[in-house]
Amino acid sequence: MKQPEIRFKGFEGKWVRNKLGNLSLSFSGGTPSAGNSDYYGGVIPFIRSGEIHKDKTELFLTEKGLLSSSAKIVEKDTLIYALYGATSGEVDISKIRGAINQAILAIFPTKEIDKYYLNYLLQGKKTQIVGSLIQGGQGNLSGTLLKNYEIKYPEKIKEQQAIAEYFKSLDSLIQTTTKKIASLKQMKSACLVSMFPQEGETKPRVRFIGFEGEWKKMKLGSFASRITRKNTKLESTLPLTISAAEGLIEQTAFFNNVVASSNVSGYYLIKNGEFAYNKSYSNGYPFGAVKRLDKYDMGVLSTLYIVFSVDESVCSDYIVHFFDTTLWHQEVAKRAAEGARNHGLLNISAEDFLDIDIVLPNVVEEQQKIASFFSSLDAQISLHSQRLEKLKQIKSACLDKMFV
Repeated sequence: MKQPEIRFKGFEGKWVRNKLGNLSLSFSGGTPSAGNSDYYGGVIPFIRSGEIHKDKTELFLTEKGLLSSSAKIVEKDTLIYALYGATSGEVDISKIRGAINQAILAIFPTKEIDKYYLNYLLQGKKTQIVGSLIQGGQGNLSGTLLKNYEIKYPEKIKEQQAIAEYFKSLDSLIQTTTKKIASLKQMKSACLVSMFPQEGETKPRVRFIGFEGEWKKMKLGSFASRITRKNTKLESTLPLTISAAEGLIEQTAFFNNVVASSNVSGYYLIKNGEFAYNKSYSNGYPFGAVKRLDKYDMGVLSTLYIVFSVDESVCSDYIVHFFDTTLWHQEVAKRAAEGARNHGLLNISAEDFLDIDIVLPNVVEEQQKIASFFSSLDAQISLHSQRLEKLKQIKSACLDKMFV
């Protein structure tokens, strides 16, 4: 029988095949009547298919609700498999003790196969399972279909365990890195509030030593100039868009294709160090996003964007981080037509946008200090995000090459 492309040293012997149903016992659960309030609001976590990776649930059952239905209790560390819906094919080791519904299959492997090995094998075979067992990838899996799925595994349980331990270590690194990113982002959010004066304040609550005095308000247009430079000479053919998370990036990186017109001569030409305001709403950015072009020498933007540059009287890096705060949102709200949006774009003119008030320290040195602090935070977030992506790529590659 074929062996995996990658195999740990020291292990030999054959890999065998068998149907999952011959290697495990399994059951699915049920759902109490949603219309009966006596069945919900208890203390029993009710795990649904979209929650198999989570350590908490949205719904809780009462004992009465559990007894009224075919919902079944699974213990923590049970192998659970999502059968229905958008999460069909997802598998994990349960992080909590709780009841499962009919969209989840609880799997209890025999001694012939390691539970954790089976977890990772099924993760790696998700696309194959969903594609082969559900016609056209549409519909739902079932316990019967899954039991008939043939799996391949090392005959020696120690090799299965070695493979599982390797993936456990990868998952641990992924989890640690994910938590680190979340912690850094939480720290940044807190600092964006404490290190900038909030509504009604003239000084921030947290400040670098050596700086005193009240901050000032300035119109954006007092140090910023609008740019309406067209790409008439086709100096650039790189269509850009604003990602709230990644800034100004190529359209192909954001949309997976180019949405710009084939003729970009009528687009704005934006150069490195210049800013652009995307007036369209995105999740977490109700007033759009302002980003500076840092990744490329130049690019082109739709004329729906407001493009501008700032002069040397202010620290450009400070302006980058100021627009990460929400302090300018109310300024935009006051000037935009109330409730008006045109094709998802906030209805505010370039003139009105440049009229918004910006708060900043009186001295450029303090602006630079603040900018340096947030730039360092962003660099750490970016570094850990890259590491996380690399770990996920390694896991994906290993899931493909370490199983048959």
